[in-house]
Amino acid sequence: MNYKSSGKTHFMVFSAVIAAIYTVLTMAFAPISFGPVQFRISEMLCILPFFTPAAIPGLFIGCFLSNFLCGAAALDVVFGSLATLIGAIGAYKLRGNKWLVCIPPIVSNVLIIPWVLRYAYGSPDMIWYAMITVGIGEVLAVGVLGNILLGVLNRYKHIIFGRFLSETV
Repeated sequence: MNYKSSGKTHFMVFSAVIAAIYTVLTMAFAPISFGPVQFRISEMLCILPFFTPAAIPGLFIGCFLSNFLCGAAALDVVFGSLATLIGAIGAYKLRGNKWLVCIPPIVSNVLIIPWVLRYAYGSPDMIWYAMITVGIGEVLAVGVLGNILLGVLNRYKHIIFGRFLSETV
């Protein structure tokens, strides 16, 4: 078996699985996943770049599909997905310290999503107020749930992410 093609296939499958899980979680909890005050449980997966670079495209595609399939505005589909992509790349860059991994997804969403809510949906909320409400949701989803998930997955990282660990953690 050609290891290079096997590695690429493994990467693509991991990305696809992460995208699918993100999409299912977002759609399953759709009533709280969208709106000016949102708590997107699927955002806890934004800690996955700590374990594998395959999480970066997986999170981006998962967010894109979630927004698209749930009928989000075009600006939300594009810029909401880009916020997740920026957060995932930042999380990957900070993978050396597991306590910092949750910061980039929180910050990117706090800085981008309030503007999306204003211009895509005409939200009358002040930008600073939207930053606070989005920030609370992100801190709970990524900071709390994400760190719990990180702690659990860290115990089984060699089983789940073994192929990626030599190149990432």
